[in-house]
Amino acid sequence: MEMERITYSELLQEGKALLETAAVQEADIDSWLLLEYVTGMDRSCYFLKSTETAAEEEMTVYRKLISQRAGHIPLQYLTGVQEFMGLPFWVNQDVLVPRQDTECLVETALEFAKGKKVLDLCTGSGCIAVSLVVLGQVKECHAADLSAKALETARKNAKRNNAEITFMESDLFEKVTEVYDIILSNPPYIPGDEIEGLSEEVRGHEPHMALDGGMDGLIFYRRIAAESKAYLADGGMLFFEIGCEQAEAVREIMEAEGFYDIVCKKDYAGNDRVVYGKKGKENV
Repeated sequence: MEMERITYSELLQEGKALLETAAVQEADIDSWLLLEYVTGMDRSCYFLKSTETAAEEEMTVYRKLISQRAGHIPLQYLTGVQEFMGLPFWVNQDVLVPRQDTECLVETALEFAKGKKVLDLCTGSGCIAVSLVVLGQVKECHAADLSAKALETARKNAKRNNAEITFMESDLFEKVTEVYDIILSNPPYIPGDEIEGLSEEVRGHEPHMALDGGMDGLIFYRRIAAESKAYLADGGMLFFEIGCEQAEAVREIMEAEGFYDIVCKKDYAGNDRVVYGKKGKENV
């Protein structure tokens, strides 16, 4: 049987067409990124080799990955990697894919983190904690998550980026025993009845326990704001990533728990994304 002959250019167009038929957003970008992943070719190399016949093994692997992407498996789960804050992170279906929105949380905390003892709750892939250690010159960093599988990934990411972090399997503060200068969290904040309305990539493949914020999306903000006071030093700071319509509600939750100097910060798209404040001495 004669081997199928198809050029890299034709293979790329085939992949793009399949993704477009499957209504995958940015089909052109994803089809290219998967070709780059399979072949190791950058753009300049591709332009030199685009009319060459694709290697049979590369063709087979590429078509398999394109088929999976057409099934709306997130691109990052297929390649296994995602960049965050300029650092490389392993990702898989046990963790949320790190998003650019969350870089706003890290960038905000970095302004205050130097020399501080930090706790990252709901750490997931570990992207927040790792970034703070690598970029923030923190004194010490602990990170907690309820998912043992997520923590496996987070530990690998800490090792990959040479970040010294103490991880703990904990339902929020359940296993936490120490006091911190900064506590930060990107908790689940999607209202439970809105999850089915999310993209197929998110609702069908990302871990629901990392998405579901209860009936109104605010259950974890209430718990963390109330419970964090026992684990924050006087004047210590609490940072949250929030959904773009949750700023006022989270501010009110923090005010009710006695936090002060509460600030809301927008992301690069102009959406409310981070709320943070300080614990007062009267808080216990």
